[in-house]
Amino acid sequence: MAENAHEHRDNQSGQGHSEYHGVPANALPLTASEDRQWATLAHFGGILGCVPSLLIYLIFRERGPFTAQESKEALNFSLPPTIAAVVANLLVFIPVVGNIFAVIATLIWIALTCYSVAAGIHVNRGQPHRYQYNLRWIK
Repeated sequence: MAENAHEHRDNQSGQGHSEYHGVPANALPLTASEDRQWATLAHFGGILGCVPSLLIYLIFRERGPFTAQESKEALNFSLPPTIAAVVANLLVFIPVVGNIFAVIATLIWIALTCYSVAAGIHVNRGQPHRYQYNLRWIK
């Protein structure tokens, strides 16, 4: 039956190709509003750690210059606190001092959220944002 479906598809298209095609290798550039939107979301994503800005950077860096710049800035800023929060959350399981690490992880998350939201608001206005304290590991 699968062979019949394949033959039927070949006969319909006339070229022997599947009627389904992959996504083009060259995606269209972002419009100015989309560029600003994804740049803003890269900063707001800091609430969840470095993963949203990493994904936005990897997916959209070639499609929009503002998104590339701001997602890289957000990724560089959110990466160290995310690593520190993961380590602190793992250390929570140590008896006696675990509660201290729980407080530290919470404080890291609160600080990361505040800075990310402030940067997202700034970028949403169309202005580039530079974090004052940023390691800029990714060039």
